[in-house]
Amino acid sequence: MKNYLKKNGVRVLILVLAAALLLGLGVVLKGGTALTAGASGLLTAPLQNLTRSAARLFDGIYAKIYEHDALVAENESLRAQLADAEQSARDGVDAAEENERLRELMKLHNEHGDYVFESARIVRWSDSVWSYSFTISKGRSSGIEVGDPVITEDQVVVGQVTAVSESEATVSTVIDVNMSLGAYVGTTGTAGIVLGDYALMKSRQAKLTYMDDGAQIYVGDEVQTSGAGGAFPAGLTVGRIVAVQTEAGGQITFGLIEPACAFSSLVQVFIIKDYQRAE
Repeated sequence: MKNYLKKNGVRVLILVLAAALLLGLGVVLKGGTALTAGASGLLTAPLQNLTRSAARLFDGIYAKIYEHDALVAENESLRAQLADAEQSARDGVDAAEENERLRELMKLHNEHGDYVFESARIVRWSDSVWSYSFTISKGRSSGIEVGDPVITEDQVVVGQVTAVSESEATVSTVIDVNMSLGAYVGTTGTAGIVLGDYALMKSRQAKLTYMDDGAQIYVGDEVQTSGAGGAFPAGLTVGRIVAVQTEAGGQITFGLIEPACAFSSLVQVFIIKDYQRAE
């Protein structure tokens, strides 16, 4: 409407004045007034009044339109400023969180000087119902290889690299059906294998199995990597036992593990590209 009036304002005003003139003529002629020199004042005065009224009406409408558009423009400007402020706040929080992760990673590096790390951000999660994996922002060009362990900055197991391209890599999490790693229960020293399981994957859990006969594990026990097989360094946190499955004779078949990794809040992960294997 504003643009229309800007382009056609004069034309609209002329039309309004013309309508006022015709209306004035109609009123005068209907009253039977003779169009003579002596009666011209009777015609001129109403027309002038109508013209002034129409002009005032037009000016009022035009002013209201400009006032409305000015408010809309101001509102849009405030929205843009608010969006910028919110983005700046998010950027500040992200930077602070990343700094905290790097500080924790530095502590880990000081404890394990043999670890060679590569940090990467999560690009996207897999939408497959048959796996629980995600893609990271680095790949072969950064020295990442299939089989590399993936952890958080506080030594919690996330998973393992299972596919690599030049610039990206796929990480299968510890609950993925394709995952397995050597582990032991910290309180009893019981050794076993942590396996992903399709049924358990839906509830974000894994299981500890292939334990020796007579093995003892208890709800609440912490599960850590054992280093067996050389895929993962020993001593990384996997999770805790939340349930124990036994047979009729009391023989333990497996322990249900709740991972220590909070998958839903993962943003950045750390890939161990190399470490000193135990002899």
